[in-house]
Amino acid sequence: MLTFLIIWTGQLASLIGSEMTNFAVTIWAWEITEQATPLSLILFFSQIPRLIASLLGGSVIDRCNRKVLLMLGDGVAGLSTIAILILFLTDHLAIWHLYLTGAINGFFSHFQTLTLSASLSLIVPKKHYTRVSAMNGVQEGVAYIIAPMSAGLLYSQIGLSGVLGLDLVTFIVAIASIFFVHIPQPQPKPDNQGIKKQFYQDITFGFHYLHERPTLLIILGFFIVYLLILNSNTAILSPMILARSGGDETVLGVIQMAFGVGGLFGATVISIWGGTKRQIHEFLGGMALQLGFLMLLGLIKYPLLWIAIAWFGGFFSLFPSSAYQAIWLSKVDPAVQGRVFATRSLIIQIALPFAIATSGPLADHIFAPAMKQGAPLANLLGGIFGTGIGAGMALQCSLLSAIGVLISLFAYRVHRLQHLDTYLPDYDLKSLGS
Repeated sequence: MLTFLIIWTGQLASLIGSEMTNFAVTIWAWEITEQATPLSLILFFSQIPRLIASLLGGSVIDRCNRKVLLMLGDGVAGLSTIAILILFLTDHLAIWHLYLTGAINGFFSHFQTLTLSASLSLIVPKKHYTRVSAMNGVQEGVAYIIAPMSAGLLYSQIGLSGVLGLDLVTFIVAIASIFFVHIPQPQPKPDNQGIKKQFYQDITFGFHYLHERPTLLIILGFFIVYLLILNSNTAILSPMILARSGGDETVLGVIQMAFGVGGLFGATVISIWGGTKRQIHEFLGGMALQLGFLMLLGLIKYPLLWIAIAWFGGFFSLFPSSAYQAIWLSKVDPAVQGRVFATRSLIIQIALPFAIATSGPLADHIFAPAMKQGAPLANLLGGIFGTGIGAGMALQCSLLSAIGVLISLFAYRVHRLQHLDTYLPDYDLKSLGS
């Protein structure tokens, strides 16, 4: 566990710096556009290159030095931050620059994520899988507590350039934490094929593996639906809060901090508790509860209540993701996790950009006009969501979240999920030695 904890600490520093930058860039972009679409497009362009990373990731991760891949992710992210800083200082920074740097950073950071995910089963014992997944939630929770409030306070004092400078320091810490630890390599399987043929087989391997295990495909399918709804809401969450609070960056910082505090508490509970033996309950129940609180966030118009709702939404946010990851770590042979997890990620990355790319335009061109004062839908639902700026995004967030809750509850009726361990027994790590 010591290796994991060292890496975890370095990545925590990096995540805090990145989230501070994301917060500051969001404020900067909102100040010059006052639209949801540019903010959602920043997320969109960071997602698209992940398709390529997922396509190549399995073959690369299972064969290349994993320490180098992990360090490369932080190194390129640091260079992207330097590029944004130089453009800002020379008064040349534009929205499209954020799209470009987001795309480059998205590609290499996803390689890093896939590499670390595929290495967990070699770094930590099986009994700690759920705890380790939850500790990643603790990492996010701490970052979401520190970063929004710190960036909100620092942005008015040192501006975007100062926040970017602090971000660079955190990347150095992250790279150092990886450099001084040993990252195990999986036992390679015999490879008697040509490079091109083997590469093709690596790409198709994950698809064949999942095709032969329909239970994993069902889990993946429900997780994708959950992520589609979650990411669609995430893309408009910051502009929704800014619009409904009169552009108050302090309110946005407090709400994001509340998500972080809740996430930290939730992750701490999971880390200590370790989860149930039937992790499917945490997976599906966590999805329903998290989306349920996001639905309330759109329904409620009072900032003080937003804080409480955000806390509960953050608290339950780690239950589905930690249980999901623990299930896959337990069911998939560690020797092929790089390829299988890359395929899993590729399928997800094909779907996610659609949700992110359409979320902003839907908010700006469909829901916002529909909730303008005097519009038929505004006359019907204005008493609940209000009218004018931000009301359309609130309706969009609540509607999508409600659909997600219903789908999560329906999943409990799927026979293969009710009897997960019968249809898909755990992979025995002891077989590695045979």
